[in-house]
Amino acid sequence: MLTHPTLDLLQSLNLQGMATAFRDLQAQPEAQSLEHAEWLALLLEHEATLRRQKRFEARARAARLRHAASVEDVDYRAARGLDRAMFLKLAACDWIRARHNLLITGPCGLGKSWLACALGHKACREDLSVAYHRVPRLLAALALARGVGRYSRMLRSIARVDLLILDDWGPETLNAEQRRDLLEIVEDRHETRSIILTSQIPVDRWYDMIGDPTIADAILDRLVHSAYRIELQGESLRKKRSPESVAPTA
Repeated sequence: MLTHPTLDLLQSLNLQGMATAFRDLQAQPEAQSLEHAEWLALLLEHEATLRRQKRFEARARAARLRHAASVEDVDYRAARGLDRAMFLKLAACDWIRARHNLLITGPCGLGKSWLACALGHKACREDLSVAYHRVPRLLAALALARGVGRYSRMLRSIARVDLLILDDWGPETLNAEQRRDLLEIVEDRHETRSIILTSQIPVDRWYDMIGDPTIADAILDRLVHSAYRIELQGESLRKKRSPESVAPTA
C-alpha cells in the first residue's frame, strides 16, 4: 500500500499526532464527507492532545513523586478531617499560579504524603513543573553538594520548579547548616513559587524544630503567611487497610 505524501510530510515534520489522526480518518468512510476545515481541526486537535500528554509524562518523570496518586482517587469518607470542598479547590491548582503555599499536618498514616503527591500529579497535568523531596534526604543531599561545589547549582534547580513538595519534615531539630539551607529554599521561593510541606508536627511547634529564633522567624514568616492548611486528625488509615490491599489509597 502506497503511503500518502501528506502523511510522509507530517511524519517528516514530527507531527505524530496529526499523522496518526490522518491515518485514522483515511480509514473511516464517513470522514470523507468532512469539509477541509473540519479535517484540519481534527488533525490539530489530535496533535495538541499528544503534545499535552508528552509534556505531562515528562513533567511527571521529572517530579519523581513518591506515590502514583491522583486527586480523583482521594477517599473523602475516611474519618480524618479532610475538607472535600477545600481539597477540590486546591486540585484546580490556582493557588500554585497565585504562588501560595500549602501545609499538610497530622499523625502518621493519614495520607499526608499521598495527598501531596496527588496535588503534584495534578499540577503536572496542568503543565506546571513539580519536584518532590523528602526533607531529611534533601538536607543530606544539600550537605553533600556543599562539599563538592554543587550547592549553588542545586539550590537554583530547586528554585526553578513551580511546585516544590517537601515531605516528612521533623521531628528532629535542625542544625545550623540545615536551618540555613531551609531558609535559602524558602527565601528563593517567597512570593515567586509554591511549596507543599508535610509534617507530623503541628505548625505551632515548627518554631522549636528550627531551633534558632531569628531564622525561625524568617522561615515561618515566609512559609506560613497566607498559606493554605490541611490539618488531618484521626486513626492511621494503614491500620484499617486489609492485609490483601496492596495499592496505597488516601
